[in-house]
Amino acid sequence: MAGSEAQVAPSIPQIEIRRLTRLEEFEPVYEMQKTIWKYEDYDMIPLRFFVVVVKVGGHVFGAFDGTQLVGFCFALPGIKKDGHPYLHSHMLGVLPEYRNARVGSRLKLRQKEDALARGIERIEWTFDPLELKNAFLNVAKLGAIIRTYSENLYGSTSSPLHGGLPTDRCTAEWWLRREPHTPAASAERIAYPADITQIRATDPPRARRIQQENARRFQDAFARGLAVTGFEATATEGVYLLEPWQFHTGHYST
Repeated sequence: MAGSEAQVAPSIPQIEIRRLTRLEEFEPVYEMQKTIWKYEDYDMIPLRFFVVVVKVGGHVFGAFDGTQLVGFCFALPGIKKDGHPYLHSHMLGVLPEYRNARVGSRLKLRQKEDALARGIERIEWTFDPLELKNAFLNVAKLGAIIRTYSENLYGSTSSPLHGGLPTDRCTAEWWLRREPHTPAASAERIAYPADITQIRATDPPRARRIQQENARRFQDAFARGLAVTGFEATATEGVYLLEPWQFHTGHYST
């Protein structure tokens, strides 16, 4: 399924997003977990679980280049303690050679379309804050905010992409009807080296120190009522921008 390094990423119009509903349609989704994350069998989401996702009111979407599945996402319905419904987007994956074709953003926008059609105004998902490209998509492009940092949320995994580090995760909250926002100049900053993925692969102890230091910074900021409201990438850093957020109104309080 993977292409050579010389392969040119397909143009956006070639990619079609389709809703998947049948068991046989989920088979390539199941296999893609191994292709992307290189999971051992015990870490794989079972094939039949995707049937359950659809049955209980969730959704599964596939991104196709012709007949080839090149990306997917799925979400489960949930209810917050205050009784408001939301979707938990549990997994999104794109084949490496298609990651510059905006497949991930198109899958997310399809999730948004489906949620709003059902009167759901919030989607959440977790992601590794060390994955700076994901942070750029989640915060800078989609406009999600972050108010929660969980240490080692999923325990150890068999994926070499996680570099043996604890599975620390931020929770992205995508308020689907929120207006676009530009963080104030006074926003606090939490930065990772731009090459943190390489550091994780070649110097895990250093990557772990960075992970721990920023975990403390995030947790302190969130305890003070701040939220990540922006993200910027430079040649040397990926920077999370934090400022006050009023949960009860869904608005910024700057």
